Amino acid sequence: MRYLTAGESHGPQLTAIIEGVPSNLPFSVEKINFQLERRQKGHGRGRRMQIEKDQVKVLSGVRHGLTTGAPITLVVENKDWTHWQNIMSVEPVEEGEARRRVSRPRPGHADLNGAIKYHQRDMRNILERSSARETTMRVAVGAVARQLLEAFGIQVAGQVTQIGEVVAERIELPIEEQIEITENSPVRCLDKNAEPKMMQLIDKAKEDGDSLGGIVEVRVEGLPIGLGSHVQWDRKLDGRLAQAVLSIQAFKGVEIGIGFEAAGKPGSQVHDEIVWSEENGYTRSTNRAGGLEGGMTNGMPLIVRGVMKPIPTLYKPLMSVDIDTKEPFSASIERSDSCAVPAASVVAEAAVAFEIARAMCEKFPSDSLEDMLENVAQYKAYTERF
Repeated sequence: MRYLTAGESHGPQLTAIIEGVPSNLPFSVEKINFQLERRQKGHGRGRRMQIEKDQVKVLSGVRHGLTTGAPITLVVENKDWTHWQNIMSVEPVEEGEARRRVSRPRPGHADLNGAIKYHQRDMRNILERSSARETTMRVAVGAVARQLLEAFGIQVAGQVTQIGEVVAERIELPIEEQIEITENSPVRCLDKNAEPKMMQLIDKAKEDGDSLGGIVEVRVEGLPIGLGSHVQWDRKLDGRLAQAVLSIQAFKGVEIGIGFEAAGKPGSQVHDEIVWSEENGYTRSTNRAGGLEGGMTNGMPLIVRGVMKPIPTLYKPLMSVDIDTKEPFSASIERSDSCAVPAASVVAEAAVAFEIARAMCEKFPSDSLEDMLENVAQYKAYTERF
């Protein structure tokens, strides 16, 4: 499985093409739209979420509710495009107000680096594509991947564990309960004591023209042993998951299991003892490894966390330099959120879901869902006998 996305933040539409989804997978547009709606929620979102009501259109690869095995094309229209047609026109336009050229790069964004790399004096050509609006299609693609995972009883859930200085208490719940609670939380947090504190902190940041980051966690249950591989660096699943999460806009760090905490502990408090039972087969007495050992899943719940920095677009902007005059100016302001960590949790779920679905297709390569189900069943029987 692989995918590509295309489109700009204020262009007419966003597009994704997914290749490698097995045929005859039951396909639900409603499930994709549900995930897109989740991405737009969360305390701290900006006005853009009031304008865009994301709905997907499926243009290929699905017929009569089933995938065909051909590439799947997904499209989400930008409703705000009507106000940006002159600025984002494909046709040549005169220099001036209609073009709304951007010459003042924002600290923390791709603006200046991208402008230098691609020889662009108008940094709108950079900021439109580097915008987090692109994550719309990652969530749509992830929603397709989730439908494949559902066929094998694999569940994906996310939560926010920190916003700014507020850290949520660690709460262990069955994954179904976690999903229910976080779906009803404005900040997707399990800790009801931390939740109002997070919201107050977000409101204060908005009032101050500032922004906040945080930490999100993705949990995946129902995984078979052996997704990924130890034999080559680019086949290690932990490395691929880290790349997928770090590729999300504004993410700056990833950990699996206890992650960085392991640096301060002896091995006896880091590694998980192996146990066996007739009912469950091989498991671990703890899950400090976060479900991954040697670049492969070990059958325990997968735990991946990502650190999101505060959004760099500030309504009380930092200082920058105009690339035309080289004079100092306050950085330009594009419409933005004061905190997008709850939404980023949904994006992280999608990124992880796709990598897990891709690993499933590599481990159990099949052209159709029927063949893939049979291959998984045979492998499950083998692991139970091992």
